[in-house]
Amino acid sequence: MPAPVAVVKLFENTLPQLEHTLSTRFGKGAFHANALYREVFRNGNLVPFNIPEFTNSPKLTKALEPLVQIDTGRVVHTLSEAHLIKFVTRLSDGVEIESVIIPMTDYYTLCVSCQAGCRMGCRFCETGNMGFARSLSCEEIVGQVFNARHVLKVPVKNVVFMGMGEPFDNFDAVIQAIRVMHEQRGFDIALRHITISTAGLTRGIERFARLDLPQVKLAVSIHAACNEKRSKIMPINRHMPLEAIKKALLTVPLTARGTFLFEYVLIRDFNDSRQDAEMLARYIHPLKVRLNLMTHNPIQGFEGRPVSEAHMHRFGDWLRDEGVFVIKRWGKGTGVSAGCGQLARNMKQKKMSCG
Repeated sequence: MPAPVAVVKLFENTLPQLEHTLSTRFGKGAFHANALYREVFRNGNLVPFNIPEFTNSPKLTKALEPLVQIDTGRVVHTLSEAHLIKFVTRLSDGVEIESVIIPMTDYYTLCVSCQAGCRMGCRFCETGNMGFARSLSCEEIVGQVFNARHVLKVPVKNVVFMGMGEPFDNFDAVIQAIRVMHEQRGFDIALRHITISTAGLTRGIERFARLDLPQVKLAVSIHAACNEKRSKIMPINRHMPLEAIKKALLTVPLTARGTFLFEYVLIRDFNDSRQDAEMLARYIHPLKVRLNLMTHNPIQGFEGRPVSEAHMHRFGDWLRDEGVFVIKRWGKGTGVSAGCGQLARNMKQKKMSCG
């Protein structure tokens, strides 16, 4: 019995990797690889074999058609609120994931998912409370960018791994997806416009530190600067406490103007006191950090309450008094369950069938 022929998954290949594959398997290289990349990634053409560049090589066209796989998943639902768009993608096995297109001042940011569900179990997060189904492939991650740009026709410029799942729990697929997104002849997303957000997987931070990707921004979900408090809302802290996270972060090389991004969700009467602010400032030193300060978005099953707008300003002032650079983020998309920690609504029915 002949061995099965390997399929070329276009969305899992950088341009040099595709050139190598076409060269070794078909005796073709840069010319045809560039044609494929341009038509699919730039022009959104999912039937690339009709393009003029391939008419001079009908033999190659015939050989490639059954071997090149392009699976973006299918956008089955969209919800909008004030120019923000949440879209649901149904993957080939029926699992559904959510992504969010966020309007900024003069560009759009895409919040992508890297897993269906999440293993971290953060109590204030809807995705964490729903459990874990599976990790996404590189192709399924990159497909979210394709769908945002070419199906929904939104010219997203920034990509943040802040959707469903823990990026460093799916390390290899996430890093390869970043390399594919960055290809100049493809989506051409600058590395400085990509952010990975982690709950604090130290082994992932340490692996990331060894990569040659210094422009990719690293965000860490902190939410409390006291191990006892943080462990109550983030179970991962029991195994990878704040001291271990800070030690791992100190190994990450930053560019001259680079900083870490810390995310801190304010929960009323839990992590919002002046003492909490002072502890957070002490923890941050001497790291170079920009702190995203956010109010908690209520979810089912968690008793935490959001703080008032006035108290959020006050907490930010306390941090600034301690020398912390603070960015206040006001919730967007909460009316369509697209706010921070709210992605899960369209997956709850799937989690038991795809473990």
